[in-house]
Amino acid sequence: MPDQTVGTAGATVRPARRLDLDRARGIAILLVVFGHVVAQQVPPGVEWYEPIRYLLYRFHMPFFLYLSGTVVVLSGLLAKPPGRVVRGRAERLLVPFFGIGLLILAAKLIALQLVHVDNPPEGLAGGLRDLFWTTRHSPATSVWYLLVLFLCTLVAMGLRRVGVGATGLVALGVALQFLDVPPVAYLDRFASHFLFFAAGLWVAEREDGLLPAFERWQPGWWVAFAAGLALAALGWIGPRWSMVLCGLLCIPALHGAMRVAPIARWHWPLVLGSFSMAIYLFNTLAIGGTKAVLMKAGIGWTEAWFPLHVVAAMVAGVALPVLLKVLVLRRVPAVDRLTD
Repeated sequence: MPDQTVGTAGATVRPARRLDLDRARGIAILLVVFGHVVAQQVPPGVEWYEPIRYLLYRFHMPFFLYLSGTVVVLSGLLAKPPGRVVRGRAERLLVPFFGIGLLILAAKLIALQLVHVDNPPEGLAGGLRDLFWTTRHSPATSVWYLLVLFLCTLVAMGLRRVGVGATGLVALGVALQFLDVPPVAYLDRFASHFLFFAAGLWVAEREDGLLPAFERWQPGWWVAFAAGLALAALGWIGPRWSMVLCGLLCIPALHGAMRVAPIARWHWPLVLGSFSMAIYLFNTLAIGGTKAVLMKAGIGWTEAWFPLHVVAAMVAGVALPVLLKVLVLRRVPAVDRLTD
């Protein structure tokens, strides 16, 4: 995902890598790919998948927004001139947002003539409308994070310049949970996820005291996080507030786990973390293409073949974007920067 180089805010030298954040990004991107294995409906007989995906969506994207908020503070981004920040964020986030969205739409319109397509667009005009405006029906829903992160950064920067601190931003994030924002231009997702971006700002400004607590009390954080997931699974808390609860409780559990053994010694999450932006941008295309090829080969979307679809989708969703990045995108400097 964006903003991978971080360090101490205000540093006068190039910040050191924060391996805990890189590992967190690498593990979290696997959760993103798993969440995209099924675009809409599971095959009959595989009803167990949807409850798992529901619980996954209680915390995995909130955790990504938390990581992004943390990086914004540690990189000193909010202290830079506003015009420079807006231009940089627009290039970094909006160019991929529009580019990948249009690529997915075009790919689906072409593929519709040949194979089965999940979440198909209603023609070119309808697809463009749903892609950027009536986004409840977007044919490329996965791009929402890029626009929401852009909006979060701008809102946080603007409010901080008029004296609103991280605590005030967290309060705003809580207040937004009470609003019924329509699904227009992903503003509903901004309202539901700004809290976690603000939580990243809040923790980053206090990490000298908080991170040791995340590490020291790992068992307790995981018990609390598991309890939140259990409440969500039982339906005792609705979708919105279960995401607030699980999204906040996952922060000390997951971030703390990245800083203690054995995860703190794992290398593979660092590798995935370094490719997380490319995986995020291209995993849905890879998964959709893989599913179409399997079905064309006679491996149906059925209960019997579902495990093979899951394995193939996970492998393709990770490996194909990495290969694309290494073999193609790195040869084009401008595109290489956008997909780092």
